[in-house]
Amino acid sequence: MTEQKTAIVTGAGTGIGKSVATALLKGGWNTVFCGRRKPLLDAAIAEIGPTEARALAVACDISKAGEVDDLFETVAEAFGRVDLLFNNAGMGYKSTPIDEIPVEVWNDIVGVNLTGSFLCARAAFGAMRKQKPMGGRIINNGSVSAYAPRPGSVPYTATKHAITGLTKTLALDGRPYDIACGQIDIGNALTDMAQPMTVGVPQANGSISAEAVMDVQRVADAVLHMASLPLDANVLFMTVMATKMPFVGRG
Repeated sequence: MTEQKTAIVTGAGTGIGKSVATALLKGGWNTVFCGRRKPLLDAAIAEIGPTEARALAVACDISKAGEVDDLFETVAEAFGRVDLLFNNAGMGYKSTPIDEIPVEVWNDIVGVNLTGSFLCARAAFGAMRKQKPMGGRIINNGSVSAYAPRPGSVPYTATKHAITGLTKTLALDGRPYDIACGQIDIGNALTDMAQPMTVGVPQANGSISAEAVMDVQRVADAVLHMASLPLDANVLFMTVMATKMPFVGRG
């Protein structure tokens, strides 16, 4: 049962975040749509129409500790507790050799993908540890790049490898507090960000090739499954990918 449970989804204005937040809301979760651009969040909620569960749009730059604290205070006031965090917000950069990647780009990607995930997990862990009944679930959005990099993707791949470390440590540290932590690693879900996959992207052998993609709804279904488990069970890692994309044997 998800009645009266509250979920926070970061990066919920577009793509995977929007799809997952929509699925949670329709599945009976009070759902906080979080992102930097409030008009996108409001539009995402408006598209869904009436639901039994409540939706709330909160603008937040997750790379800023103060804004994350404000987000969780707002959620506590609105719903009283946090049962699920989907740490989804992230950013990438065009395929580029490391010596041509501006330091500012590195800092921005680390700030969102890693520091932002840390700040949100930190706030969620604190809330889940103190609330009654105690506990909750954190699901981190990893990537196939958490295991197998694409060419020219140093900042993105480094942060996604780090997310795996965050997931494993939270899964361990959460045990005494009934806090479960898992990771979903997604390959080629068709969003605006993944649109270039359908045209052609750099491959490990130096070629440019189009890749298979899958409906983003498959990701939403998978996250909903992970979220629906009782807290005595956890999907630690799940890979959901387009069946025919290069991953097994990549490179």
